[in-house]
Order: sequence, then C-alpha cells, then structure tokens
Amino acid sequence: MGEYGVAPGQRVAIIWDKSSPVEALKDLVDKIQTLVGADNRVSVENVDQLCQSAHRESSFDVVLSGVVAGSTAQHSPEVLAEIARILKPGGRVLLRELVATESGNNSRIKTAAKLPTALTLSGLVEVKELQKEALTPEEAQLVQERLGYQGNDLLIVQIEGKKPDFEVGSSSQLKLSFAKKPGPSGKPSVDPATAKLWTLSANDMKDEDMDLLDSDELLDSEDLKKPDPSSLRAPSCKEMGKKKACKNCTCGLAEELEQEKKSSQPKSACGNCYLGDAFRCASCPYLGMPAFKPGEKILLKDN
Repeated sequence: MGEYGVAPGQRVAIIWDKSSPVEALKDLVDKIQTLVGADNRVSVENVDQLCQSAHRESSFDVVLSGVVAGSTAQHSPEVLAEIARILKPGGRVLLRELVATESGNNSRIKTAAKLPTALTLSGLVEVKELQKEALTPEEAQLVQERLGYQGNDLLIVQIEGKKPDFEVGSSSQLKLSFAKKPGPSGKPSVDPATAKLWTLSANDMKDEDMDLLDSDELLDSEDLKKPDPSSLRAPSCKEMGKKKACKNCTCGLAEELEQEKKSSQPKSACGNCYLGDAFRCASCPYLGMPAFKPGEKILLKDN
C-alpha cells in the first residue's frame, strides 16, 4: 500500500476546493496517477460540485478530500453522504479538514470532536483520527481572510473512515430456527437455568417473614350461599322496556308479537271494505273476498 493508502489498480477520486493551489493539485494528481499505474483511474472533483456529479455509486476504491496542501475545504453532511455513496464497499476515505478546538463564531467550522461523528452519521465505519497539525501564522491569516473566522484555536485534522463491506440499502435473509432441540428422551430440552427460575421449592416457603394468605378466608358466608335461580335469569325484553323483540329473542316476546300481528285486523281507510269489491280501493287487502258484516272477524291469507 503506497502513500495515502493507494494501491496499484485502484480507482481514486480527489476532491479539492477553490482554496487549493493549482500547482499543488496538479502535483497530487500526478503522484496518485503514478501510484495506481494506469490511465483514467483518477478523477478530480470540486467539493462544491460533487453532489451534482454523475458518478455511479460504488465507483471508487479510495477518496481523498482536502489533502491538497493549503486546502481549507469544509465537508457538509451532504458531501460526506455523497462520498459514502460513490465509495465501493470496503473502500476508504482520507480527508483533511480545518477544525476548531471549541465552538466559535463560525458555524461552518466543526469542532475536533464533531468531525468523527459527522463521518459516522454519513454511513462510514472504523473512523479514526490520524493526526492534528497546528496552523502556521501565515495559514491562520489566510483562513481568517477566506472564512472570516476570528480565533486562534484552529487545527488541521487528518481523519480516515471506511465504507462497510455491503452496499447501502442492501438486505440479507437471516436463517432463524425457533425449533427446540430434543433431549435424550426425545422431548424438547429445557434450559436448567430457565426451569429453576420458574420453580418454587419447599425451601422457598420457609421464610418466616413471608405472609401467606389462607384461601378459605377469602370467601365469606354470603359467597357460600347457593344463588336463587330466578336471580340468574336474564331480564326479558318487556322488563327492559323494549317494544321490539331482540334478534335472538328467547323470552317469548317475539312469538307474542307475531301472534298479535296475525290476529289483528287491517284498519279500513275508506270504511267500505265490508260492502264488496265494487266499493273497495285498489290496494284494499279484502279484494277478491265476499262482502261481510261490519265488525265481523275476517282471516286473510298469508300471501
């Protein structure tokens, strides 16, 4: 493994920002191109344009960001997530970032403690800090001019992380078996510790401080009396004040209402029903029947 953790044949992405000196960027690209040993295996992207790039996921073995000398690149959560996306499973990222030893007046600059957390939240694992470098007075002056940061607590931190050995969003079926293994007797074996946990032995009952309740004392004389059968009967529909029988009526109200319906006489609307069909309405229930005396009980057919 060569410098920056790059090996021959690997695909490498170099991310730079506008503060990176052009000559230093060219030198780094040439150096990495020599290490990988083949053409078109090194890609160069600006940190501000990385999220708009057309790189497919899992494209690079190594991503180097902010490692150009003089760079003051800041890695937003979106940039870190994009780096994790374009890395191959098991790929490495090495980045350098300007950090503050404590929270300052510039929200863009992370603290040294928050940088590893930011890489972890982006989906990287095995995140570890490699080294810290103090800024020279000239570098500190340039940072104040470029970022407008007022403070003397800035450091350059070099940190690395790794993409897990699986793709983001991938799934794998787990083989789980909940069947109990049979013991020597052919029955499912029981864990002795579990059996002991749910077993109450006689020794557990010898504690003098344990108060046991007598089950006979839980019932009084009223509880031992045989109840009156009439008190166990459910109230009828009439007793509950209902005018209609329940769907599954068992108290007799349904039969009683049905009998009343059969014995009741239809009420005449015109008062001429007994005179015969010539005097009856078109909807008269007595149509087709002979004339009868007023008040005489007439039984109608079911249809």
